[in-house]
Amino acid sequence: MTPGDQHSDAPAAQPVRSDAERNRGRILAAARAVFGRDGLGASMASVARETGVGIATVFRHFPTKEALVAAVFSDRMDAYADAVATALDHPDPWHGFIGYIETACAMQAADSGFADVLTMTFPTAKAMEKRRNEAYEGMVELISRAKATGRLREDFDPSDLVLLHMANLGVVNACGDAAPDAWRRVVALMIQSFEAPARGTLPASPEHDALYRAMLRAAPVSGATRKPEQSS
Repeated sequence: MTPGDQHSDAPAAQPVRSDAERNRGRILAAARAVFGRDGLGASMASVARETGVGIATVFRHFPTKEALVAAVFSDRMDAYADAVATALDHPDPWHGFIGYIETACAMQAADSGFADVLTMTFPTAKAMEKRRNEAYEGMVELISRAKATGRLREDFDPSDLVLLHMANLGVVNACGDAAPDAWRRVVALMIQSFEAPARGTLPASPEHDALYRAMLRAAPVSGATRKPEQSS
């Protein structure tokens, strides 16, 4: 092949790349809509239908459902981590703490898919899990500061925030558009229960490994890889 041949071939490749980029963008937009409406229980086939492409096209861009979830919600996880950072910057740690809770729970209420994400874990989505871990470390520091003010009960455990997200998810899913603001009352009740002085002792918090297994088990992505015979 001569240099002139190579040059003449180059423009022809550009539309292929552009088409692939457009398809990827369409798939992500469709997945945001489907997961935001139906949660992560929605299938890859549902995303393909929303996009208007064959399911094999979806799997060519995102070989697993976990890869698609990570691409769709990376910006939401960034916003979640930023909410923790904002709370840490608040001059009053207690108000920073309750502000974080209200923000995070509002994010769940606004997006069913992200509501699921906060109660699950995705081991192969390294970048997203890294941001989650950074947020968790910030939350641990925030909890310590809030306790130092005397406003947060001493037996509050970081796992209680995971349980709060699980509880909020249940309320959001159960009430739906019939009572879309019901979660606000539940969150307010929970915040009041977190405040010192404690009105009684609590049962032991779940062990970290046990809670991690519960979050892993909840993620509806196992086996969500493309089958070799699929094509389009």
